[in-house]
Amino acid sequence: MKLKLLLGAALAPLAFAGSVCAQSVPAAAASAPAAEDPTSLSDVVVTGEIVFRDRTTDENPVLAYDLEYFQRFEPVSVGEMLKRVPGVTFTSDVLEFDGVSMRGLPPGYTNITINGRRAPGGEDDGSFFVDRIPAELVERIEIIRSPRADQASDGVAGTINIVLKEGAQLEGGVARAGALINADGEVRGAGSLAWAGNTENTSLWLALNYQGRRNPKEKRSERYDDLPENGGVLDNIELQDDTRDGEDLSASAEYTVRFDNGRLRFNGLAVDTNRDEDETSLTFVDNGSGVFDELDETEIQHEGISQQTYALGMDGKFDAGPGALDFKLGWSGFRDETATTVHVADPGDPLELDEYVELDIQDDEYEAGVAYTFARDNLSFKTGVDFLSKTRDGAEVEFDIDNDAVGDPDPAPGAIFSIEETRWEPFVRLTAELGDLTIDGGLRYGMTEREVTSDLGAVSADEDELFPSLHFTWRPTSADQFRASYARTQRRPDYSFLAPYIADEEPADEDALRGNPLLKSEKANGFDVGYERRLGARGVIGVNVFYREIEDLIELVDTGTEVNEDGETPAPGDDVFNLFEPRNIGDGATWGIELDFSAPLDLVGLPDTGLFFNYTWMDSEVTDPWTGQERAFRNQPQNVYNLGFIHTVNAWDMSFGASLYGRDEGYESGLDELVKVEYDQDLEAFVEKRFGDRFVLRLSAQNLLDKEKRETFMKYDGDSVEEILDNRANGDLDEYELESERSGVLYQVTLRAVF
Repeated sequence: MKLKLLLGAALAPLAFAGSVCAQSVPAAAASAPAAEDPTSLSDVVVTGEIVFRDRTTDENPVLAYDLEYFQRFEPVSVGEMLKRVPGVTFTSDVLEFDGVSMRGLPPGYTNITINGRRAPGGEDDGSFFVDRIPAELVERIEIIRSPRADQASDGVAGTINIVLKEGAQLEGGVARAGALINADGEVRGAGSLAWAGNTENTSLWLALNYQGRRNPKEKRSERYDDLPENGGVLDNIELQDDTRDGEDLSASAEYTVRFDNGRLRFNGLAVDTNRDEDETSLTFVDNGSGVFDELDETEIQHEGISQQTYALGMDGKFDAGPGALDFKLGWSGFRDETATTVHVADPGDPLELDEYVELDIQDDEYEAGVAYTFARDNLSFKTGVDFLSKTRDGAEVEFDIDNDAVGDPDPAPGAIFSIEETRWEPFVRLTAELGDLTIDGGLRYGMTEREVTSDLGAVSADEDELFPSLHFTWRPTSADQFRASYARTQRRPDYSFLAPYIADEEPADEDALRGNPLLKSEKANGFDVGYERRLGARGVIGVNVFYREIEDLIELVDTGTEVNEDGETPAPGDDVFNLFEPRNIGDGATWGIELDFSAPLDLVGLPDTGLFFNYTWMDSEVTDPWTGQERAFRNQPQNVYNLGFIHTVNAWDMSFGASLYGRDEGYESGLDELVKVEYDQDLEAFVEKRFGDRFVLRLSAQNLLDKEKRETFMKYDGDSVEEILDNRANGDLDEYELESERSGVLYQVTLRAVF
């Protein structure tokens, strides 16, 4: 019923807009034919033409955005690109765009791929931080709302495919030099060099990119013993300087050889990230006269991060008999070494080492696949199998600190585990072209074998699941396109939830948490229904309604068992803990409407002005595992929007534009706290000057409104889960905290030259 109501509300204004445009704007072809010759880089780097969203002809719903759609605002990373596409939000700090929340679901529900292959990352939920991929290496971004049978079933919220540049599409070279300038005057450099060349049978792409990065933030926290409206008293004020400073060095290459009956392609990517995160926190208390200027504690934290992402692959496609054979081979790797030190001091005392933690992650994935496609008349049949072998070794060790012997801290038990997975996924897919109607259906069968090893031993588990998909596309005219899709998808468990090690005092002081290697993936039945209309030669307007019914949600459960710190039956004198374990017990649903528009303003006589707009309304329903109450998914806003324009002054070879991004609040509910998260609007702008057809100079700025991120914490205390929930039900707050954060305007000057 919800889906019908949403669809009716969504299509009404679009049907009206379509009828008006049909009378005013000449219809265009559904898709432009692919260029036979490579495009000169001068045609895409130094140009006054405004680039709009592409309209794809894929059998399943896909939105595509070329790099030129984002380029003039000078995004540093893929994360800064994605904040301009429909339904994407971030829950990061100001000027940080790392973990993607698509359709408001947590990052683990979004599948991130690079050139169609999974991108392994260091996050516990399996998500990939997209701020590590430089925008300079990207050809386009694809938003896959619902997968086909020959695409991975991961991604309940959807899939973001990052397509890297390749030589077969481009010709020539481009060099870039730039500087990023923070509001405090600190400058970081940036530069890149890329070249694409072609012969009759080969193409080559080479690119190197260096990016300096810095984000200085100022935070303020006010902590009360209760709600101020209930007479809560201010306990302390914390002022924090938090600066993230580092550099990324990346390279990509692609080489293609073409034969009479097909082609063979090799590609590679490497990203090396080194960052330092330094926080200085000063906590002040009342000096006795109502002024909070008496220093109570100093804390200095340093986090050194070293991360590397690698990808090597080859693929090919050849005519074979009556059809075509394609294959792929690849390796992806991720390395993360992070060391965190925390020093604290009371007033008048020297700083002392209070905490030292080391994180070490190694993630390797080996991938292979083969498929055969046979087409006859209006039918196409494809069958194949994908294989993946994954190994993830993780270690997070916290060291016991003896301040009498700081130079020799002793390691304490921590999260040390290894996960090995083997996945086989055969599939079949059938596509039928029935005049204006295209039907695409298929089945994908996922078979996963997993072995998890920790200090408690090794545990093996298998999981098999069928993932059907069905897509309808109806094109009654060359300008109109209707879509309806169904696909079953999955979200795999968090790595720490799989590893059966014991974490003491989790989720509360008198509890222990043990991973569960027998966890199943969460599954979802997903529906998408949409309408899209071409506006003139370059514009497009579209609306899409989505609904996801999610089952086997993973929640923490009290097993009713008591254990000691080693996870064994307690002996006399042992500390006793109530054992908690993650299990598949819940269900949930999310739904919404996505609207996007991008077109030149030809209708009002402004062909050199492009207008961009997208808006997503969403909601969800899930049962809170602790309170039993219905709530939305964590930090899901109900509204996300982007509004922008670009105007070109051809007589001066100049362009300028601005883009406004906004979202409403979200809520994060945990066992012992409820958090409200709010962001101000984010405004960015650019102005550029072109010099001939070889050079372009651009000034861009982010965070022009100096937006503020605000978090409101309602914290509850207790020695056990039962006691915490008791206090929460009675509204007995342990602490009420207001935290705000700012970062200032970030300016960027960039000069590009093509050769």
